[in-house]
Amino acid sequence: MAAQEHAHGSPGFHLSAAFRWHRTGSESAVSARLDTHTAQAYALASLRVLTGFVFLWAFLDKTFGLGYATASGKGWIDGGSPTKGFLGSVAAGPMESTFHSWAGDGWADWLFMLGLLGIGLAVMAGVALWPAAVAGTAMMALMWIAEWPPARHLSDGAPSMSTNPFADYHVIYAVALIAVAAAGAGAMWGLGRWWARLPIVRDHTWLH
Repeated sequence: MAAQEHAHGSPGFHLSAAFRWHRTGSESAVSARLDTHTAQAYALASLRVLTGFVFLWAFLDKTFGLGYATASGKGWIDGGSPTKGFLGSVAAGPMESTFHSWAGDGWADWLFMLGLLGIGLAVMAGVALWPAAVAGTAMMALMWIAEWPPARHLSDGAPSMSTNPFADYHVIYAVALIAVAAAGAGAMWGLGRWWARLPIVRDHTWLH
């Protein structure tokens, strides 16, 4: 009789324990997925903010001559040209003469600076990430062509000192812009949710 009671009581114990283990295991798995999702969101938000700041800082330095890439007193606000030095010094690639002709032109200065400002603000704020990614990728492509990393020698025969024939920082910035746009990384530390609720954005998904 005692053996019979033990036989009847044991399955219930095992089933209960198995249920508790399954429930605990499921909760742990859900928690792990949430933690992973949160970590990914933080990582993408960090990438977004830092990439946006690269563009915004370039605009500020070139506008006000903060003494970094642009010397004090040589900023755009002081009458300097943000494109003349870079485009005028292009020394390799298929568009060398074209870039020389663009260097210092008013339209090139305005387009370049407005692009830096718009991309920087949009990406840091987490809004209009796809338009910013398209504009930023186009800008980075032109700058990549201007530096022309595939060249081993400059047009005057001097070594180009290129460190990689393809993957330079312009490519990395373009991929970063596309990645944060594709991931919809504007909600964390940004205005992405507010932006997505605007009627014009709901009606035109390419504005996300």
